[in-house]
Order: sequence, then structure tokens, then C-alpha cells
Amino acid sequence: MIETIKIGTLKWHHILSPSEDDLQFLSDNFHFHPLDLEDCRSKLNQRPKVDVYDDYFFLILHFPSFDDKGRFIRIREVKMFWGEDFLITIGSTHWVVTDMFLKAKEQMERKEEFEVGTSDALLYKVLERLMRETLVLMRKVGQEVEFLNSQLFSKRAVYTIERISITRKNIILLNTIFKPQLPLFHNFETGKIEGYAENMEDYWGNILDYYQRMWDMIEDYQELIIGLSKTFDSLQANKTNEIMKVLTFFSTILLPLTFLTGLYGMNVGLPLEDDPNAFFLIVGIMVVVVFVMILYFKKRKWI
Repeated sequence: MIETIKIGTLKWHHILSPSEDDLQFLSDNFHFHPLDLEDCRSKLNQRPKVDVYDDYFFLILHFPSFDDKGRFIRIREVKMFWGEDFLITIGSTHWVVTDMFLKAKEQMERKEEFEVGTSDALLYKVLERLMRETLVLMRKVGQEVEFLNSQLFSKRAVYTIERISITRKNIILLNTIFKPQLPLFHNFETGKIEGYAENMEDYWGNILDYYQRMWDMIEDYQELIIGLSKTFDSLQANKTNEIMKVLTFFSTILLPLTFLTGLYGMNVGLPLEDDPNAFFLIVGIMVVVVFVMILYFKKRKWI
């Protein structure tokens, strides 16, 4: 279903779940390229891009969003047709776009004036809101990294490694989302994508500043989470080594004692077997052996 808001000569069309009739309407009335409509028809995530035509642009952008449980990041695809007097947002778009459209629709019903008058300004508003929401998400990821940093020395090893793995996976996905789109937003600021309104360079530069800032945050988080992961692995390896050290110490101490008890447990003639104090003598020998071994270990600084 196509919903439309008219702002002067500008029209904002929003299609949340495009049907074949909706796509046919776009083909008949706007004469968009068939490959662009095919991209809109596809349920799979497309490659982020900006296709430039004589009378319109077709944008596919990716932005991150948390799942319903707020743990894993998912890719949200934003598809837009951008012309001189129209903006069309289409497909299963990011929730921000739908929220903005509904608020604009309510504003129109209240007969309030809009702050935008050109398609460039409207596109900027949409991108700027997407950037701000993404920045909020990035800060949540940063808070998770800080939390993990404080949890490195906790005793909940399984919980900590699970959180590290989830956060690392999210940061890798953020890198996958942001990296291919950085040159795309550079094209706005440098003027390779001119748009239709004049004096938009500063606004496109602001969008790029948002994006560059978040890209720098991703790189910092990536380095931090790799460092935290390595530090956690080192701590766990050191903890395991300490446990093995203690177990080896007791095993080494018990080894000669086990030998003595096994030796005197054999049904053969052995020294002191007829002595009534044999038990106490053997126990004394065992104590001396333990004491000598402990002194030797301390001298070698093994304990």
C-alpha cells in the first residue's frame, strides 16, 4: 500500500511492504529502471549503493539495529528513490523511516507547516535521524565494551566469554555495514552526487561527519574487544596453569608416598616387617620425604 504526504510541490511516498501492484504503479508513473524495481522486489539484503540517473537517484543503504532481545545487531535496509520533487521510501525499511513518516503524516493532519521544502532537505532529515539513532546504538556497544572490561577479573568465566563473543560478533557486523558505505557518503560531500537543491554541501558534510565519527568508534571498539578477548584468554590460561600447578604439586608429593605404601603392601619379606614400631617408622619416613620435597620445591621457587 502506498501512503503519500504532500508538502507543497514535494511528495513523500512510503511503501512498507511493496506488492506487485505498488511496483507496477512506480513503473508506470515514475518510469524507474526495471533493475531498481527488481531490487525493491527482492527480500534479500542488497549491496549498498547509489545509482545515478538523469531524473532520479536510487539509494540502498544499510543501518544497524538491535534484535527484539537487544543482544544481536541486525542489518536494516533502507531503499529510497530520490527525485527533484519526490522521495519514495520503499520495502521493509528501518523503523526510523516509518516512524518519521507517521509523525509527518500526523503533522499534516494537524495542518502544521513542515520544516522542509525540497527533496534534498527531506532526504537530509531522514539520513540525519538515521545517523543519530545509529549513534545511540554505537554508544550502547561502547557501554558493553566498558562493562566487559570491568568483568575481566570476575569469577563468571562462562558468562563473560559469552558476552565477549556476542559483542565481538556485533562489532564485526558493524564493520561489515559501515566500511563499504564510507566512500558512498564521501560522494555526497565532494559533489559527485549533486542533488537538486543548492548549498547542500554543508549538510552532506554533516552526514559524513556523523558517519566518520561512528566509523572511528567502530575501529576503537574493534581494537578494544580484540584486546579484551586476548586478555581474557590469557587470564583463563594462567588460571588453568595455576590449577595444573597445584594438582601437579600434590601428585608429585603423593607419588613417593604411594610407592612406599604399595611396597609395604606386598606379601613378601621386607625390612622392619617384624618390628612392632614398623608402622610409625614408615609414617615417619613418609613425613620426612614430604618435608624434604617441600623444601626442595621452595628452594627451586616452584611454590
